[in-house]
Amino acid sequence: MKKSFVLLLLLGIFLQLSAADSKKLTIQEFPQTEFKKQKMQIASMAAQELSKNLPQKIDTYTNLISIVNEGAVLVYTFEINSGAKSDMAIIKEDHSRMQKAVTKGICRSSSRFLESGINIRYIYKSAKSKKRLFVFNITQVQCEKSQ
Repeated sequence: MKKSFVLLLLLGIFLQLSAADSKKLTIQEFPQTEFKKQKMQIASMAAQELSKNLPQKIDTYTNLISIVNEGAVLVYTFEINSGAKSDMAIIKEDHSRMQKAVTKGICRSSSRFLESGINIRYIYKSAKSKKRLFVFNITQVQCEKSQ
């Protein structure tokens, strides 16, 4: 009785192993379209949540007025109150300094978004003329290059 039970058990194990060998494993990749949808949903939810306390004063000259998503890009729009300084003077004198500072700050503060493929865009407008002064598009690649 014990021998027949052991034989049946061994036969069952053998049949399972042979059946497992005959089955081919299939590996499916997560479709790129699904990744894209997921990134857009995350960007949309982040924009909605971050926008709840806007407008927000950033410093003496700058107000954050909106955060929206454009697909998988979070777009932050700021207004700069430059006092007597003209829009052209701001563009000419402040562009490279601000681009470096903004890139460094975003790479530190938004690394999780960037690593997930959600890019960041900062738009700066003149509070007086509403003219676009700067646009900085930041990606994970730029952060890696700037280190």
